[in-house]
Amino acid sequence: MADTSGGQGIPEPDGPSGLIDTDYEIGQDNYEAQIGPIGLDIHNPVFAISAVAVIAFVFYALALPEQANAFFGWLRPALTSTFDWFFMGAANIFVLFCLALIVLPVGKVRLGGADAQPDYTYLGWFAMLFAAGMGIGLMFFGVLEPVYHMAISSPLGVPSPFAEDGTLIPENVDAARKMGLAATIYHWGLHPWAIYAVVALALALFSYNKGLPLTIRSAFYPIFGERVWGWVGHVIDIIAVFATLFGLATSLGFGAQQANAGLEHVFGIPVNTTVQVILITGITAVALVSVLRGLDGGVKVLSEINMGIAALLLIFVLFAAGAGVIFREFLEGLLGYVQDIVPLSNPFGRDDTGYMHGWTTFYWAWWISWSPFVGMFIARVSRGRTVREFVTCVLLIPSLVCILWMATFGGAAIEQVLADPANSLVKAQVIDSYNPPISLFAMLEGLPLSSITSVIAIVLVIVFFVTSSDSGSLVIDTITAGGKVDAPVPQRVFWCIFEGAVAIVLLIGGGLGALQAMVISTGLPFTVVLLMMCYAIWRGLQAERRL
Repeated sequence: MADTSGGQGIPEPDGPSGLIDTDYEIGQDNYEAQIGPIGLDIHNPVFAISAVAVIAFVFYALALPEQANAFFGWLRPALTSTFDWFFMGAANIFVLFCLALIVLPVGKVRLGGADAQPDYTYLGWFAMLFAAGMGIGLMFFGVLEPVYHMAISSPLGVPSPFAEDGTLIPENVDAARKMGLAATIYHWGLHPWAIYAVVALALALFSYNKGLPLTIRSAFYPIFGERVWGWVGHVIDIIAVFATLFGLATSLGFGAQQANAGLEHVFGIPVNTTVQVILITGITAVALVSVLRGLDGGVKVLSEINMGIAALLLIFVLFAAGAGVIFREFLEGLLGYVQDIVPLSNPFGRDDTGYMHGWTTFYWAWWISWSPFVGMFIARVSRGRTVREFVTCVLLIPSLVCILWMATFGGAAIEQVLADPANSLVKAQVIDSYNPPISLFAMLEGLPLSSITSVIAIVLVIVFFVTSSDSGSLVIDTITAGGKVDAPVPQRVFWCIFEGAVAIVLLIGGGLGALQAMVISTGLPFTVVLLMMCYAIWRGLQAERRL
C-alpha cells in the first residue's frame, strides 16, 4: 500500500477513500545528501534534467541575445496561428468537464476522505487563490484590455467607436463598449479557472484520497499504472516544471514592466530594461525571505495583506468613478459575455484573427502554463472540500470577482476615454501609442488622489510579484522533489532565484514577445497532459463514488 504520509506533510485520508495499492513510496527515487549546511532531497532524474535545461537556457539567452531575440520573434506567431484551434478547443473541453462535475453524483466525493474537514477558512482560501493565481495579471490587464478591445481589436467584427482621425462615431459606441468588456471577461472568466480547477482537482484527489505523491505524474496512475513512476512520469513532471517556470517568468516580466512604469509615472525613474532587471533582482530577494518563512508564515500572510489592499483600491475606484456607472458596465459586460461566449469560443471561420491569435490563444497557453503552479497551490489548501464545492468555488466565484475587477478598472477607463477622447491619458497611452504597462496609472490619473493611489498600485504589483515568486518556487520544488512537500528550503531558494533569472534573460532577449513565445511553446505539450488528466480524474472519482 502507498505510503500516504511518511513524514512528508501529506496527511492520511480521514474516513473511507480509494487508496491505490502500489509499492511506490514518496521519495524512494530521491537523492539525499548533506553538503555542509545545505541539505538536498531531489528527485532523480526530474530535478537534474529540469535544472540543467533551465541553466542552459539562461546561458544561451545571455550569450546570444540577438539570435534569441530573432527566435522568440518567430516562435510566437508561428505557434498561435498554427495551434489556435487546439488551444481553444481544449479550453472549451475543460469548461464543460468542470460543469459536468458540479452536477453529476461524483461531486459528492470529499477531498481527503469522507470525514475530512477544510484546513482553511473561505477568507484565507480565496486570498491565497487570488494572490497566487491572477494578481499581477489583473493589475496589468485590468485597464489595458477592455479599452484595447473596445477601440482596436474589434472582436467578432464589432467596429471601433473611433474614426481614423480619432473622433467618436456615436452609432458604434454602445456595441464597442459592451464588446470591450465582454471580450475581456471571456479571457478572465470560466475558461482560465476551469484549467486551474482540472489540475488542482487531479492533484488533490490522487494525493489526499489515493495516497500518491503530490506531483503531476500521480494523476496518470489510472492510465499508465506502475509505469507512471518511470520515464513516462519523469517526462510529465519535467514538462510541468518547464510550463510552470516560463508561465511564472511571463508574469514576473509583466510585473516588472508595470512597476517600472509606475515608478516613472510617480517618481520619474526611467523605463528601461536595466531598471526592470534591478526590480526583478530586488523583488526575488524579498521573495526569498517569504520562502524561508514557509506557506503559512509567508505566502498566506502576504496573500491576505495583498487582497486587503486590492479590495481597498477596488472600492476606491468603484466609488471615485461612479458606482452606478461601474455597475452598469458590470451588468452589460456580463450580459455580453453570456451572449457571446459561444462565438468567442469558436476557433473556426473567424475574421478577427488579431484578437484570437494575439490575445485568446496566448491567454489559453499562459493559463495552461500556470496551471501546475496554481493547481498545486490550490490543491495544497483545498483538502476537506467536496468536489462539487471545490469546483463551484474555483470556477464560479473567482470568475465573478475577476469580472467585477475588470468592470471597475476597465469600465472607469472606458468612461474616461469616451467622455473626453481628446484629453484622455488612457486613450493616449493605450489607443494612440499602445503603452501597456502605464495603462493602470493613466486611469488613476483621471481620478482624485492619483498620487496616493498610484503608489498603492505600485506596492500592490510588487507584493503580488513576491507572492507569485514564492508560491512558484514552492510548486516547482515539490515536483522536483518527487512530491515531497517539506523538502529542504535551499531547493526552493534555488528555484526562486532561477525564476527571476529566466524572467531577466527573457526580457533581455526579446521583451514581452520572448516571454509570450516561451509560454506558448511550453503550454502546447502541457495541453495534451491536461486533456489526459480529465480522463484520469473521471476514473479516480468513479472509484471513490463506489465506496
